[in-house]
Order: sequence, then structure tokens, then C-alpha cells
Amino acid sequence: MKNKVFRIVVGSFILISVLLANYVSQNWLWFTVFIGVNLLQSAFTKWCLLEIILSKLGLKDD
Repeated sequence: MKNKVFRIVVGSFILISVLLANYVSQNWLWFTVFIGVNLLQSAFTKWCLLEIILSKLGLKDD
């Protein structure tokens, strides 16, 4: 369940930031970059703040 929610949250953040960049300010693309960098670093370090938050909310690993 946690993996599904993780993907929903990250995907939503990316789509929202792209929409905000298109309709509000191009600076919102930095949020998209931030998400990408965090995904990349978590692949190497095995540490992700969103996973910790989801675990504390009671979501279990798949």
C-alpha cells in the first residue's frame, strides 16, 4: 500500500508543479527538479523522507 501511495503523491506533485509552471510562474519547475533530485538521491542512499512520513501515518510496505 505504501508504494502505491508514494507513487500517487510523487506523481501528483510533479503534475501540479508542471501545471503551476505553465499557468503561474516558470519558477515552479524548480519544485519538479527538487522532486527529481530527491528521487535520485533516494535510489543511492535508500533514504526517503516521504517513506518515513508514510510509515508514521501507518501505511505498510507492499
